[in-house]
Order: sequence, then C-alpha cells, then structure tokens
Amino acid sequence: MNHFKTFALLTGLTALFVGAGYMIGGPTGMLIAFVLAAGMNLFSYWNADKIVLRAYGAVEVDENHPEPLVRNYARDVRDLADRAGLPMPRVCIIESDQPNAFATGRNPQNAAVAATTGLLAMLDRDEIRGVMAHELAHVKNRDTLTMTVTATIAGAISALANFAFFFGGSRENDERPGGIIGAVALAILAPIAAMLVQMAISRSREYEADRVGAQIAGDNRGLARALEKIDAYARGGVVNHEAERNPATAHMFIINPLAGRGADNLFSTHPATHNRIEALMKLAIGQGTRQRLGTAVPTSGPSRQPGPWS
Repeated sequence: MNHFKTFALLTGLTALFVGAGYMIGGPTGMLIAFVLAAGMNLFSYWNADKIVLRAYGAVEVDENHPEPLVRNYARDVRDLADRAGLPMPRVCIIESDQPNAFATGRNPQNAAVAATTGLLAMLDRDEIRGVMAHELAHVKNRDTLTMTVTATIAGAISALANFAFFFGGSRENDERPGGIIGAVALAILAPIAAMLVQMAISRSREYEADRVGAQIAGDNRGLARALEKIDAYARGGVVNHEAERNPATAHMFIINPLAGRGADNLFSTHPATHNRIEALMKLAIGQGTRQRLGTAVPTSGPSRQPGPWS
C-alpha cells in the first residue's frame, strides 16, 4: 500500500509539472512539459544519484582510507550491508560541519550512502552505525530511486515556477491561461504543492526506514540517540550550505538539513524527531530493551567535538 501511495504521489508531482507548463504556455506548453517530464523521469532513473552526489561534492572512500574514522565508517557499512542481505554500496563522505547522511541510487545494485564529515566527528560509532543502517533500510526498501526522482522533479517545478513569474503573462491575446495573475499564482503555489508532495512521500518512508534500520543494526538506541543529536545540531545553527543551495534534496537526508531555518519548519519534509524517537523506543520496549536515551546535545550553542576535519 505504501508503494502504491508513493507511486500515486509521484504521478501527482509529474502532473503538477505538466500543469505548470499549461499555465505558462497553454496546450503547447503542456505538451512540452509532458515531454520534458517523461525525459526527466527517464534521465533521473539513470543519473539522479550521480547528480545529487556531485551537487554535494561527495567523495567516494573505502576501507583503506588513511583516516581511522573513515575506515571504521566504511567497514561498518560493509558489515551492515551484509546483515541486510544487500550488495556493498558506494561509500561517500561530504564536507559539512552539520552531522547528516543520505542514501541514493536506482536499486540496491547501484546504491550509494553518504555521510557528512560532521556526522563522523560528532557521533559515536554505535550512533553512526544506527544512521547508516537507516540509510541501508532506504536502499532495501527501494526508497532511494523515489527520493532522487522526487528531488529532480521538485527542483524542476520550482525552476518552472520562477520562469512563469518572470516571463509568464507578458503577452496579450495568446493561448496562455491566467495572464500575469496566473503566472504569479503559479510562482507561489507550485513550489508549495511540490513541497507538500515531498512531505507526503518522505514522512511515510522515514518511519519505516527507522524501524528496518534498527533491525539491521540490532540496536534501537544508537539510531535514537543519533536522531536526537543530529536534530539538535541542525536546530542549533550548524548549517548545511549545500542543502541551503539545493532545498529540493532536503527530504533525502535522515534529518531535515534546513531545520535551523524557522520558515522551513512550516513545510518540513521529515516527521517530528521526537515522534521518531518515541516510535523507536516503543519498538525497543517490544524487544525487551528498556534502557533510556542518553542526554541530547543542547539545542543552543552546539559545540563541535574535535575531529580530523577541524
């Protein structure tokens, strides 16, 4: 049912793109947008992971890396992939002080996981394992293709809406509906609608990835502590600058990388972190584990632990 819902939402996102084409150029614009949407979906299927990794300057690493933190990270991904019955994904790091991570790729055979340098420096090994198990759960559940295609189409909708605002409705007596009023409405409403679809897709998949990730890692508490810390650092002002430049990809991360910006919380692509932690701890209770979470990183004035990237 979740996969059917996701397919329906992706279809709605594509329809929104085509509708935006109609608002800009009438039937001709709609036809052009339809062809572009079909081409983008096909292109995204094969290349969206490469585009996202390149946008974040991700660097592929392996178990022979000279830095111990990176070696352990790569080794843990291999161990977790084995536990999940998955092929070894490409393992990448992203230069960013904000602790965060995401997975991408069209299928488990072509998957990649990426963690920020802040994640490796600020979290302990059990917490990092919990995060990477969550990302491998997205790979196992085949969420990664959906998330990368969604990012591509949502970004295109925003670009099309900006185009409509600056160029739509400038000529009279043509086939474009709405004129300048329609163009302004499109520029405002289309990105909001695209964001709502992203929210619906991402939120339903995050809870499931938390559950499956905890099973892969064999530990609910590591992931729960990691979610608590990552959210605290994001809200405490540790900015992910690449995510700020590519907001359409925010839903791919384990925690909203834009969480520190108040306006972004209105349409957050992620469930509330405390709800995710509560769900994880209920799962832990069901497994007979009753230990409490450790103390969270304070949300005001987070201090970065010394690490190899200081």
